[in-house]
Parts: sequence; C-alpha cells; structure tokens
Amino acid sequence: MRVNRNSRARRRVLTGLVAAGLAFGGTAAAPAVAQPRAAAQPAAECGAAYRIEQKLSTGTTWRMCWRYDTYAGLVLEHVSYQPPGEARPIKVLNSARLAQIDVPYDDGSVEYSDLTGAGFAQGLSAMTPGECPGGTIKSVKVPGAVDPRHPSVNGLCTTTRSRGHAYRMQSDTGTKVYQAQGKDLLVYTVNKVGWYEYITEWRFQDDGTITMNIGATGSLSPFDYDAGDGRGWPIGKGARAYATSHSHNVFWRLDFGLDGSSKNHVEQYDSQVSPPAHGAQAPTDKTTRTKITKELAGDAQNMRWWRVVSDTGKNKDGHARSYELVPGPSTKYLGHDFTRHDVYFTEYNRCEQFASDNLGNCGARAGKSVDTWVNGQTLTHPVVWVNVGFHHIARDEDQQPMPVHWQGFSIAPRDVTAMNPLTPPALAGQNGHTQPGS
Repeated sequence: MRVNRNSRARRRVLTGLVAAGLAFGGTAAAPAVAQPRAAAQPAAECGAAYRIEQKLSTGTTWRMCWRYDTYAGLVLEHVSYQPPGEARPIKVLNSARLAQIDVPYDDGSVEYSDLTGAGFAQGLSAMTPGECPGGTIKSVKVPGAVDPRHPSVNGLCTTTRSRGHAYRMQSDTGTKVYQAQGKDLLVYTVNKVGWYEYITEWRFQDDGTITMNIGATGSLSPFDYDAGDGRGWPIGKGARAYATSHSHNVFWRLDFGLDGSSKNHVEQYDSQVSPPAHGAQAPTDKTTRTKITKELAGDAQNMRWWRVVSDTGKNKDGHARSYELVPGPSTKYLGHDFTRHDVYFTEYNRCEQFASDNLGNCGARAGKSVDTWVNGQTLTHPVVWVNVGFHHIARDEDQQPMPVHWQGFSIAPRDVTAMNPLTPPALAGQNGHTQPGS
C-alpha cells in the first residue's frame, strides 16, 4: 500500500520534483568509498568512483559501472563476467535498469507510475552497515533531490553472499565427491515511494547467472482501508477495515552487448510432447527453434524459452555465446496493452527508456509505452523488456512492518564458456562425450 493520492506527503514529493526542473536522463553520483577488493583489470568505461569490481572467492570476477538516473534510479552499465580460465572479461550487458513499476488499484480509484510519476529515484534511502553485511555502502548524489541541501545519500550497497551448493558430483570410481559452495555479488538500493519501500537487487553469481529482483516492503497505507469484498481483504479486528488490493507490474530494460558488440539476435524455443510411438516406452519430445527477426511481444508458455545470441563471439568449443531468459513467477495484469505480455524485444532506440509513461521524445506518433514500439522493425540491436507482475492481496501478516515480497527473473549463460566455469582442475578434461570412469 501507499500514501493516498490526495495526501500532503505525496503532494510534497511531486511539488519538489517539479520545482527541481528535472531533465530527462539526468544522472549524477558522488565519489564512492574504497571497493571491497580491487580487480586486476579495471573497467575502462568509467572512473573509480563509479566502478564496481569484485573477485569472488571461487575465482570469478564481475566488473561494471554504475550511475544514478533522475527517474530510473540505479543503472548498471558495461557489465562483464570473467570466470576462472578465461583470459579476459566477457562483456554481457551494455546497460541494465528498471523500466517502470506500474501500480493500479483493484477498485479503479488510482494508478501510479512509480518511476516516472511518483518520485522513485528521489526516494533513495540511506542504509546502515547492518543492511549491507560485510560490504561497502557508497554515497550517491541524487539528481533533483527533494532536499537540495542534502543531495547525497549513503544508499548503494555492494556485498557478497553465499548461496549454497554450486554443484555436487560423486566420482564414478571410488568415493571422491566434487562439490563447491557458490558465491554471489549483490548490488542493491532501497527506494521509498509513499508507504512502500522497494529493494532493487541485482545478484551476480559466480557461474555467470544474473538475477534481477524487486522486493516490496515497508508499511500498509493507513489511507487505503475502504475496499469491499472482492477488492480488498480485512486487516485487523473483525471484518470492517478492508485493505485495497492492487498490482505491481515491474519492468526491466536490458541492452545486451555480448562480447562487446550490440549485434545480437533472438531465438525462441518451443518443445512439444507427443504420445508414445508404437513400441516405445515413453512419449517423445521435440524442440524447435524460431529465429526472431522482427520486433516481438512474447508470452511465456509451457516449455518455451528465449535466448539472446552473440553474432560475433564464440566459446572455446566454437559455439555462439548467448544468455537465456529465465522468468520468475508472474501474475499477468490484463488491464493495459503494455502489461499483457511477458517479454518485448524491440530494436534499440535511445528515446525508448520506460515501458509506460515514457519520458523520451520519440516523436508525436511513437507512443508512450513498450507495446506501441513493437511495429515490425528488423532486430539488429535488440533491447529486452521483461514484465513480472504481482497481485498484492494484503493479509494479517503484512503488518507491521510488511514482510518483503519478491518478484523478478534471471538471465543464465548458455554456451558462454565451453564447460562449467567452476569445473575443478581434476575434471577439466571431461568436455563433451565422456565414458564412465574416464
């Protein structure tokens, strides 16, 4: 829940934004404190103040630049991944960031565009060391800060965290067990919008996977308890105060730059299961590939997935490097055309920055939402927009404070390296078809 649309608190935030005269795309940041660990090969695309470099204990190094956008908040750029055994970093993304948080209420009374209309970026919250365990909190200069006397906020955390088993395998001969515990680099901010507090988390795994999550927490709004049956849920004693239900439609925008080139293409894979053939023990399953050459509004289906493929880079086996989209749980909101699809692939256009309520000047007929940009252009530099929805029907346990509810997705490396990037030396020769015991 959030502050009521007519409340003094919300008017104060919006008035501050207007008074600041914010320009589209403005960015700024303050010098960061020392990194947890220096990397051997610094990213050349940005200065030390805006660089994140972390070599994880398993040997993988992630490198990237950061900046803070007037509306989108944290933006990560020039993201590269260097696992053990690779002589140089492998570029993955030109940029990655939130593209909108659309919040319509079930009773139709109000709808918010949290990034472009509700002060998301200006709500950057300061964090204490306890919120960034074992890590570094960087100072961020917030452009158009509501309080211009205090524009800098200690609000960007970079830290590492264990995630459990990266792999486990018992040897075919003997009792030798190969296992490793995975490590992740986490980069996150907390942004307050009304009564909500959003944790924007980017998780970079040592196996090359990147996970993007939004966690919503904070407080239930004291102003939104006037819903009825079917549009709210009673919170507190009896069945009098119904907290209004609503949706969070979160969009991310990914601009891939695999192997340092924006020349990538998109492929869609669908698998179909057929009944067992005569004499067969089981059904058959065939997977087909469809090359996506034109802009596409795509929908997740059973046994369907997409990957973004490099046109220029190959791994040591000679296979094209790619990243696969791995969607998370989602509740699709059918109230708008721009929320009706799970993923959009559009041709790069600098002015197309937000999935709805777009602020870029794309021309009078261009439209203001991502669905209007899918108009048949050939994909040579694809941009990926991912939509993950969550229908929030409040519960007694949401007070007080509200437990974090997460929504997000991952991109996983597919043929980026010739083998598991964390393969132990004793198994390094087992590439391709191997025999038991070999």
